[in-house]
Amino acid sequence: MKALPVEPSSTPVAIGSRLRSARQVKRMTIEQLAASTGLTKGFLSRVERDLTSPSVASLVTICEVLSVSVGELFERPQTHLVRAGERLGVSLGGQGIREQLLTARSERRIQVIRAEIEPHGVGEEEMYSVDCEVEVLYVESGEFVLKLSGGDYALSAGDTITFPGREPHTWVNPSDDTAVVHWTLVLSGRD
Repeated sequence: MKALPVEPSSTPVAIGSRLRSARQVKRMTIEQLAASTGLTKGFLSRVERDLTSPSVASLVTICEVLSVSVGELFERPQTHLVRAGERLGVSLGGQGIREQLLTARSERRIQVIRAEIEPHGVGEEEMYSVDCEVEVLYVESGEFVLKLSGGDYALSAGDTITFPGREPHTWVNPSDDTAVVHWTLVLSGRD
């Protein structure tokens, strides 16, 4: 079978912002990168702004110093789009609550759940925990009480609380108004 010819693209691949980001994550200045690679600050600055393309040898050297693989620079970022009308309904328990998964079902690093809690809606009678590393609760509107084993936290619109994901908890909407909250579950260490 004959291989199909591939036409070369004249569109340059923009890798500069990814290199800059990798440098900043390592908390390196462009001067430090220049000293570590033997390349000039001016050249590295032009590479980071995609004004020039480094040779393969220069790119390999930069990547080695920044501890990134050359291939990472050219990978498409993993992106998941969930349209408002396509959100999945979920149920983590409780009464008077309607929950929607805002992140893609296939996302394994983090989950964001939007919950509308009717007036005087309540969580499970017994405290429960979620299998995740960290939970972040943000109150978009209304009043909300998070009950942890160490005490209760009365939250109002705009408040955020962070706690260990495996911490037993439950909740209640103590008011006569609907509360809207966002649960963010950090699922680190999962594939």
